[in-house]
Amino acid sequence: MDRSMDAPYDLAVIGGGVNGAAIARDAAGRGLSVLLLERGDLAQGTSSASTKLIHGGLRYLEHREFALVAEGLHEREILWRQAPHIIWPMRFVAPIVPEGRPWWMLRTGLWLYDRIGGRKALPPTRRVKLAGRMGLQSDIRRGYEYSDCWVDDARLVLLLARDAADRGADVRTRCAVSALRREGHLWRIETRSCEGANVFHAAMAINAAGPQVGQLLDLAHAPKPAALRQVRGSHIVVPRLHDDPRALFLQLPDGRVCFAIPWQHAFTLIGTTDGEDNADADPPHASEVEIAYLLDAVNRHFRRQLSRDDVVWTFAGVRLLADDGSGRPEAATRGYRLELDRGSDHHSAPLLSVLGGKITTHRTLAEAALERLGVMENAGWTATAPLPGGDFMPDGLDEADNLAPLEQEIRAQAQNLSRPTIHRLARAYGTEALGFVRGDMGRAIGQGFTEAELDHLITREWAQTVDDVLWRRSKLGLWFSAEEAEVLESAIRQMS
Repeated sequence: MDRSMDAPYDLAVIGGGVNGAAIARDAAGRGLSVLLLERGDLAQGTSSASTKLIHGGLRYLEHREFALVAEGLHEREILWRQAPHIIWPMRFVAPIVPEGRPWWMLRTGLWLYDRIGGRKALPPTRRVKLAGRMGLQSDIRRGYEYSDCWVDDARLVLLLARDAADRGADVRTRCAVSALRREGHLWRIETRSCEGANVFHAAMAINAAGPQVGQLLDLAHAPKPAALRQVRGSHIVVPRLHDDPRALFLQLPDGRVCFAIPWQHAFTLIGTTDGEDNADADPPHASEVEIAYLLDAVNRHFRRQLSRDDVVWTFAGVRLLADDGSGRPEAATRGYRLELDRGSDHHSAPLLSVLGGKITTHRTLAEAALERLGVMENAGWTATAPLPGGDFMPDGLDEADNLAPLEQEIRAQAQNLSRPTIHRLARAYGTEALGFVRGDMGRAIGQGFTEAELDHLITREWAQTVDDVLWRRSKLGLWFSAEEAEVLESAIRQMS
């Protein structure tokens, strides 16, 4: 839906990561006309390269980020209720090791972690005996187990954008902003896409471009905040290290921590790093130094020793953080800042830039951004509204039990689908899966993926390429063969 000067948008949001999609959703739900622009695919950058946690951030307590941790902990159960298909509880084990924090410090931090965020349904911390369990070294004998949540980060962004579009937002992917300037009380936004050049107008603009925030400010001839830093976080994926459903919080000799998380049934996700060297690479990638660092972290804790050949996939994302003067990148605040530029006078069109933030606080960041722009109507509505597919209430902490009724409905509509495929569809789409599963799912493309699912991704989730399908809307790229990827590419061309 194009708009002329006579019908500008109320708000243009530039950047289709988690913050931009969350702001667009909140604004659309408040009745604003919203334009969301993303130069690539939704969640193509940092928002699909996270450690995939909905958490307060236990390690932030020692940096005295108490308000940030409390905000994240408060959001955990809110977000779980909104999207129980892509967000679910997970227990984390923090082993006590000689090179880590002493047991009393770890216990004190977890005592605080249990109490400052309004935990209700998630179980509290408890002591655990390890002594070789979870594949750990036999001399790692004790630890603590605590609660956080896990999220499919890329699908979270897609569902936020989907909900925004369902509420009237105009979502445009692969639509890069080429010029941005004020024209009276409006923003003139020139874009380039495969469909050609276009011009939009909006009364307000939000710069949620993540690591490209500065580039957008240059286009707008707006002042840049001086205190910014780019930090790259890298991850590796290896064959699953143990059969226990719990994740591990690993303490390292240099004072850092990393996670080893069961992932996609057959793998373990390990990360993250915090590095500023070459953090401006586009696209970002895990360096060999970082890969070796993460392998060493695992080998210090697990009996099974890994080598570079065990790494089946790597990914990296760049976080734009507010520079609070911390010498080490891991100590830099993960909080967010909102910088408002009103131009030469208070009657000019405002530009709000989002600096920092993390996936867990996307909802409260969106509320704060709209409040900063003076949008107060219907504030707080996102606290209780489910995301697409999430309109069912989890009965407890067990993912299999919560998804079982939905899986039965999917099986009733498509009896020829395999049990693993039904589980994947329920987990990825929630109740939305019932809109496209049927007896005839069309051509089988590979690994249980069919034409019916592809049609849903193209028509409802903006998928355009093989990578969109295999690495952001799913993680089927971990299993697809080269031949299956070619079949998928051909199907996309035929259906687009």
